[in-house]
Amino acid sequence: MHGPEATSTPVKARERILSTSYRLFARRGVNGVGVDEVIERSHVAKATFYRHFPSKQALVLAYLERREQEWTHGLVEQGSEARGNNAEERLLAVFDVFDEWFDSDDFDGIAFITVLLEMGKDHPLGQASIEHLANLRAITRRRAEEAGLREPEEFARAWHILMKGSIIAALEGDTGAARRAKSMGKDLIAQHR
Repeated sequence: MHGPEATSTPVKARERILSTSYRLFARRGVNGVGVDEVIERSHVAKATFYRHFPSKQALVLAYLERREQEWTHGLVEQGSEARGNNAEERLLAVFDVFDEWFDSDDFDGIAFITVLLEMGKDHPLGQASIEHLANLRAITRRRAEEAGLREPEEFARAWHILMKGSIIAALEGDTGAARRAKSMGKDLIAQHR
Protein backbone atom coordinates (compact mmCIF):
# COMPACT_ATOMS: atom_id res chain seq x y z
CA MET A 1 0.00 0.00 0.00
CA HIS A 2 1.23 3.49 -0.79
CA GLY A 3 0.18 6.94 0.40
CA PRO A 4 -0.78 8.25 3.83
CA GLU A 5 -2.33 5.00 4.97
CA ALA A 6 0.82 2.97 4.31
CA THR A 7 2.51 4.17 7.50
CA SER A 8 -0.63 4.73 9.56
CA THR A 9 -1.46 2.56 12.50
CA PRO A 10 -5.11 1.59 12.96
CA VAL A 11 -5.42 4.06 15.85
CA LYS A 12 -4.10 6.89 13.70
CA ALA A 13 -6.52 6.05 10.90
CA ARG A 14 -9.45 5.90 13.34
CA GLU A 15 -8.42 9.17 14.92
CA ARG A 16 -8.06 10.82 11.52
CA ILE A 17 -11.56 9.69 10.56
CA LEU A 18 -13.03 10.87 13.86
CA SER A 19 -11.20 14.22 13.80
CA THR A 20 -12.23 14.88 10.22
CA SER A 21 -15.86 13.96 10.82
CA TYR A 22 -15.90 16.01 14.04
CA ARG A 23 -14.98 19.18 12.14
CA LEU A 24 -17.43 18.44 9.33
CA PHE A 25 -20.37 17.44 11.54
CA ALA A 26 -19.85 20.37 13.91
CA ARG A 27 -20.00 22.86 11.03
CA ARG A 28 -22.55 21.26 8.69
CA GLY A 29 -24.57 18.77 10.73
CA VAL A 30 -24.66 15.03 10.23
CA ASN A 31 -27.10 15.03 7.34
CA GLY A 32 -24.94 17.47 5.39
CA VAL A 33 -21.90 15.20 5.41
CA GLY A 34 -21.62 11.90 3.59
CA VAL A 35 -19.40 8.94 4.36
CA ASP A 36 -17.56 9.33 1.04
CA GLU A 37 -16.54 12.88 1.96
CA VAL A 38 -15.28 11.75 5.37
CA ILE A 39 -13.29 8.95 3.71
CA GLU A 40 -11.78 11.31 1.14
CA ARG A 41 -10.87 14.04 3.62
CA SER A 42 -9.50 11.50 6.13
CA HIS A 43 -7.22 9.97 3.47
CA VAL A 44 -8.29 6.44 4.29
CA ALA A 45 -9.58 3.60 2.19
CA LYS A 46 -13.26 2.73 2.32
CA ALA A 47 -12.41 -0.62 3.90
CA THR A 48 -10.42 1.16 6.62
CA PHE A 49 -13.34 3.44 7.37
CA TYR A 50 -15.78 0.56 7.69
CA ARG A 51 -13.34 -1.46 9.79
CA HIS A 52 -13.40 1.32 12.39
CA PHE A 53 -16.99 2.51 11.90
CA PRO A 54 -19.37 -0.10 10.48
CA SER A 55 -21.93 2.60 9.66
CA LYS A 56 -22.38 6.34 9.55
CA GLN A 57 -24.51 6.00 12.68
CA ALA A 58 -21.55 4.42 14.51
CA LEU A 59 -19.40 7.36 13.43
CA VAL A 60 -21.98 9.89 14.61
CA LEU A 61 -22.23 8.14 17.99
CA ALA A 62 -18.43 8.35 18.31
CA TYR A 63 -18.61 12.03 17.34
CA LEU A 64 -21.21 12.70 20.05
CA GLU A 65 -19.04 10.90 22.62
CA ARG A 66 -16.03 12.99 21.58
CA ARG A 67 -18.14 16.13 21.73
CA GLU A 68 -19.20 15.30 25.27
CA GLN A 69 -15.57 14.82 26.32
CA GLU A 70 -14.24 17.94 24.61
CA TRP A 71 -17.17 20.32 24.93
CA THR A 72 -19.28 19.25 27.92
CA HIS A 73 -16.47 18.10 30.19
CA GLY A 74 -13.59 20.06 28.68
CA LEU A 75 -14.87 23.47 27.72
CA VAL A 76 -17.99 23.85 29.87
CA GLU A 77 -17.35 21.84 33.04
CA GLN A 78 -13.61 22.37 33.41
CA GLY A 79 -13.71 25.92 32.07
CA SER A 80 -16.33 27.01 34.58
CA GLU A 81 -14.66 25.00 37.36
CA ALA A 82 -11.47 27.00 36.84
CA ARG A 83 -13.33 30.32 36.99
CA GLY A 84 -15.33 29.80 40.18
CA ASN A 85 -14.39 29.41 43.82
CA ASN A 86 -17.68 27.82 44.85
CA ALA A 87 -20.66 26.09 43.26
CA GLU A 88 -22.64 29.28 42.65
CA GLU A 89 -19.68 30.98 41.02
CA ARG A 90 -19.06 27.89 38.87
CA LEU A 91 -22.69 27.89 37.75
CA LEU A 92 -22.47 31.52 36.66
CA ALA A 93 -19.03 31.01 35.13
CA VAL A 94 -20.61 28.76 32.51
CA PHE A 95 -21.81 31.94 30.83
CA ASP A 96 -18.34 33.49 31.03
CA VAL A 97 -17.06 30.40 29.22
CA PHE A 98 -19.87 30.75 26.69
CA ASP A 99 -19.12 34.46 26.19
CA GLU A 100 -15.54 33.63 25.19
CA TRP A 101 -16.64 30.65 23.11
CA PHE A 102 -19.29 32.66 21.24
CA ASP A 103 -16.58 35.14 20.23
CA SER A 104 -14.11 32.48 19.05
CA ASP A 105 -13.53 30.81 15.69
CA ASP A 106 -14.40 27.50 17.41
CA PHE A 107 -18.01 28.51 18.06
CA ASP A 108 -20.16 26.02 16.20
CA GLY A 109 -23.34 25.66 18.24
CA ILE A 110 -24.35 22.67 20.26
CA ALA A 111 -23.94 19.39 18.43
CA PHE A 112 -26.42 17.53 20.60
CA ILE A 113 -29.25 19.90 19.67
CA THR A 114 -28.26 19.89 16.01
CA VAL A 115 -28.30 16.09 15.82
CA LEU A 116 -31.54 15.92 17.80
CA LEU A 117 -33.21 18.36 15.42
CA GLU A 118 -31.84 16.59 12.35
CA MET A 119 -32.74 13.07 13.41
CA GLY A 120 -35.72 13.49 15.74
CA LYS A 121 -36.17 12.31 19.30
CA ASP A 122 -37.16 8.75 18.38
CA HIS A 123 -34.12 8.03 16.21
CA PRO A 124 -31.19 6.29 17.97
CA LEU A 125 -28.98 9.34 17.27
CA GLY A 126 -31.68 11.62 18.66
CA GLN A 127 -31.86 9.43 21.76
CA ALA A 128 -28.08 9.59 22.13
CA SER A 129 -28.25 13.38 21.88
CA ILE A 130 -30.91 13.50 24.59
CA GLU A 131 -28.65 11.42 26.85
CA HIS A 132 -25.71 13.74 26.26
CA LEU A 133 -27.88 16.76 27.04
CA ALA A 134 -29.02 15.01 30.24
CA ASN A 135 -25.35 14.52 31.19
CA LEU A 136 -24.79 18.25 30.78
CA ARG A 137 -27.85 18.98 32.91
CA ALA A 138 -26.56 16.56 35.57
CA ILE A 139 -23.45 18.72 36.00
CA THR A 140 -25.71 21.69 36.72
CA ARG A 141 -27.84 19.65 39.14
CA ARG A 142 -24.73 18.54 41.07
CA ARG A 143 -23.56 22.12 41.34
CA ALA A 144 -27.01 23.24 42.48
CA GLU A 145 -26.90 20.56 45.19
CA GLU A 146 -23.39 21.68 46.23
CA ALA A 147 -24.67 25.26 46.45
CA GLY A 148 -27.56 24.14 48.64
CA LEU A 149 -30.19 25.35 46.18
CA ARG A 150 -33.79 24.19 46.55
CA GLU A 151 -35.26 21.81 43.96
CA PRO A 152 -31.95 21.13 42.20
CA GLU A 153 -33.57 19.13 39.38
CA GLU A 154 -36.04 21.92 38.57
CA PHE A 155 -33.21 24.43 38.84
CA ALA A 156 -31.05 22.37 36.46
CA ARG A 157 -33.85 22.16 33.90
CA ALA A 158 -34.38 25.93 33.99
CA TRP A 159 -30.62 26.55 33.85
CA HIS A 160 -30.36 24.22 30.88
CA ILE A 161 -32.93 26.36 29.05
CA LEU A 162 -30.74 29.42 29.68
CA MET A 163 -27.69 27.59 28.39
CA LYS A 164 -29.34 26.27 25.22
CA GLY A 165 -31.15 29.53 24.60
CA SER A 166 -27.98 31.58 24.83
CA ILE A 167 -26.27 29.26 22.33
CA ILE A 168 -29.14 29.58 19.86
CA ALA A 169 -29.19 33.37 20.31
CA ALA A 170 -25.45 33.51 19.67
CA LEU A 171 -25.91 31.47 16.50
CA GLU A 172 -28.41 34.12 15.44
CA GLY A 173 -25.69 36.76 15.92
CA ASP A 174 -26.56 38.00 19.42
CA THR A 175 -23.10 38.81 20.78
CA GLY A 176 -24.44 39.60 24.26
CA ALA A 177 -26.41 36.38 24.71
CA ALA A 178 -24.12 34.86 27.34
CA ARG A 179 -24.02 38.03 29.42
CA ARG A 180 -27.82 38.30 29.37
CA ALA A 181 -28.15 34.63 30.29
CA LYS A 182 -25.74 35.15 33.19
CA SER A 183 -27.88 38.02 34.49
CA MET A 184 -30.99 35.83 34.28
CA GLY A 185 -29.00 33.05 35.94
CA LYS A 186 -28.35 35.24 38.97
CA ASP A 187 -32.11 35.73 39.34
CA LEU A 188 -32.72 31.99 38.96
CA ILE A 189 -30.16 31.20 41.67
CA ALA A 190 -31.83 33.73 43.99
CA GLN A 191 -35.22 32.08 43.38
CA HIS A 192 -33.83 28.68 44.42
CA ARG A 193 -31.91 29.74 47.54
